[in-house]
Amino acid sequence: SIARSWRSRTAKGKSIIFLFVVIVGYVAGIIHKVFYNWDKVILLYIINLTMVSIDAAIYYRNKSLDKLKDTGSL
Repeated sequence: SIARSWRSRTAKGKSIIFLFVVIVGYVAGIIHKVFYNWDKVILLYIINLTMVSIDAAIYYRNKSLDKLKDTGSL
């Protein structure tokens, strides 16, 4: 998903709300693992949280590129 978002250079068809829901879910999972059930799975949560966060950052990059395309500056 990250590579596809980077190559497409557009935010169309991507839901930032969904990405934030996923981010909140991973943060909640990490908090649960830290305070109630520490195990190695927390590493997977952190890796996935990082990847979804990168995808969200690329969304904002692509959104600004979309604005430039709409104004004809790009």
